[in-house]
Amino acid sequence: MNIIRHTDANFSERLRELVAASSLFDPAIEQRTRAILDDVSTRGDAALLELTERFDGARLSAEQLPVTQAELVTASLMADESLRAAVAEAKGNIAAFARKSRRKAWQMRNSHGATVGEKFDPFQRVGIYIPGGTAPLVSTALMTVTLAKVAGCPEIVVCTPCGKDQSINPAILFAARASGATEIYRVGGAQAIAAMAYGTHTIRRVQKIFGPGNAYVVAAKRLVFGHVAIDLLPGPSELLVLADDTANPMFVAADMLAQAEHGTGNERVWLVTTSRNLLKAVEKQIERQITKLPRREFIRQVLNRNGWLLLVKTLADALALVNQLAPEHCEVMTRGAGELSRRIQTAGAIFLGPYSPTVLGDYVAGPNHTLPTGGAGASFAGLTIDQFQRRTSVVQYNRAALKRALTAVRKFAELEGLNAHGKSAEIRL
Repeated sequence: MNIIRHTDANFSERLRELVAASSLFDPAIEQRTRAILDDVSTRGDAALLELTERFDGARLSAEQLPVTQAELVTASLMADESLRAAVAEAKGNIAAFARKSRRKAWQMRNSHGATVGEKFDPFQRVGIYIPGGTAPLVSTALMTVTLAKVAGCPEIVVCTPCGKDQSINPAILFAARASGATEIYRVGGAQAIAAMAYGTHTIRRVQKIFGPGNAYVVAAKRLVFGHVAIDLLPGPSELLVLADDTANPMFVAADMLAQAEHGTGNERVWLVTTSRNLLKAVEKQIERQITKLPRREFIRQVLNRNGWLLLVKTLADALALVNQLAPEHCEVMTRGAGELSRRIQTAGAIFLGPYSPTVLGDYVAGPNHTLPTGGAGASFAGLTIDQFQRRTSVVQYNRAALKRALTAVRKFAELEGLNAHGKSAEIRL
């Protein structure tokens, strides 16, 4: 773990370095990702197959890219009752939360007496990335595909990496199918984003891409923006715990270890506290708990690189740091946690009190776990159902309303030197 205290001589300098760091803008990763995107854009399926063999060790033909109906049925048969119950519980909460925030068409009368409003239509074809690798994110299938289904998207395309044996984790297949996926392809990484953005012979292009991923996936999403819409930039997981002397060090340590275990090495975890005693206790708890965890080598790699225990002077200093870091997940374990959280303006999601661990948001609470990382929370919100809807404004004037608007229209046309603009309204009267 890395420790910074406000009493350190170089405290301000180290803090500036910490805040400036971001997992989203690595020049080397961007260069390699751009090469992958260009290759898929140029060679389509042939590039996908070569890249899948290079990065995942799986030799496929183009015909093997799509997951078959038989494979989906097999995955469904393999799902035991505990998996079915967990998927149903999480899906129910996620869908209920999504329905509450789904946007509906509306209209009003403006000052001219005309009808103006908006309508919201689901994207017709969306692409969803589901990470695989050492930690296949079954929950991501639920968090993304469920929203697309509730929004009414008719074509829901899932891309997820396969293993060397060409197989995909059957729990991912079960969850994706149960949530409403209409197509699933065994392709991962930046090449999957390229396929969905540009299209290949086998995988038709989509209108918008959703889902989290590693640094290469996030870089690919950023680079294809404009060719296709994207949701946000959800990269390697992050957790910041804001705590005072009332926090339980056992809980804090457990939550930091949980978010560090994803395994890419780029995860980031912070404890920001005003309590010197809590900082020491959390450090001890981390060492005590980590020895019992199966993925401790992954976790140690993250903690050594991006694990921080930060002692600040006041809660005001802590809040300023939280808002600068813009963490994906922010747990508040302090006196008056609810009141304090109102001053946190950049976190992807906030978890209040000692009994709201981030894992509830990861899996079952209902709000989405696809959240901005790498400081993107300062500009992006987390994934919501309205991102699966296209907004269209609707305008309807009658003759009387047009007449009332004409004076202002003429003035703007005159100011801008666009006479045909004014004429297009005048000619109707």
